[in-house]
Parts: sequence; structure tokens; C-alpha cells
Amino acid sequence: MSGTPPILYAEDDENDAFLMKRACRVAGFVNPLVVVRNGAEAINYLAGAGSYGNRETHPLPLLALLDIKMPLGSGLEVLTWIRSILKSDIPVIVLTSSNQMADIEKAYQEGANAFLVKPGHPEQLVNMMKGIKSFWLGGG
Repeated sequence: MSGTPPILYAEDDENDAFLMKRACRVAGFVNPLVVVRNGAEAINYLAGAGSYGNRETHPLPLLALLDIKMPLGSGLEVLTWIRSILKSDIPVIVLTSSNQMADIEKAYQEGANAFLVKPGHPEQLVNMMKGIKSFWLGGG
């Protein structure tokens, strides 16, 4: 891994992961995007456990993007773990297709920095990622 801290993206849908990789590339991200496929894998990455034990090759992310509905632990469960067990202030954006008020309220109660609904069109996702890059990563 390069010296640039990664962005962690917890997403179980391969198509969404592919589109996010593309959106980050088009938006000009220099930070590598690390995709994990479920809540347990996200926690293992963040904890530096198992296959993620080497912090030189798997450094803590600069930003975490979490889908809500994932196997082996929801994004909200990962968020709760980040704030209560890891006790980290890593910015966490809940990025999901859910716009349910209960999900939004729970995400903010658990310490999310932002809650964004995934756009339906790839170019809208690119624009969203440009905004995230500008606001959260300080890149223009």
C-alpha cells in the first residue's frame, strides 16, 4: 500500500463496489479505496485483525464509507463498534440506498459524520464523491 491512507468502503454488492471504484477514480481520489464485503471484515480491517494484521500494508483509513445492509454485521453495527470499542474519530459516512428516517436517526445517534443516499446514476455518484473528496479529504 502507498503512503497515502486508504478510504475503507464496506459494501457487499459487487456492482456498487465497482461503481464506487470508478467514481473515486473519475473524481480524482489519490487515496486507495479498500473494499470489504461485510461487517465482520470491516471490523477486522479496522482492528488490524486476521489477514489485516500488518498496519504497514493495511493502515487505518482516513475515512470510512459504510453501507447499512450487509451480512455478518450491518453498517450501523460497524459504526457502533468504531465509536464504542475502537474509540476512533475516523470520519464515517453512512452511504446506503436506505432513506428510512429510523436508519438516519440511528446512524447519527451512533456517531456518523454524514448520512448519504446512494444516487441512482453513475455520474451522480461521481459528483457525490467529488463533494466527499472536497469536504472530507480537503481536495478540490
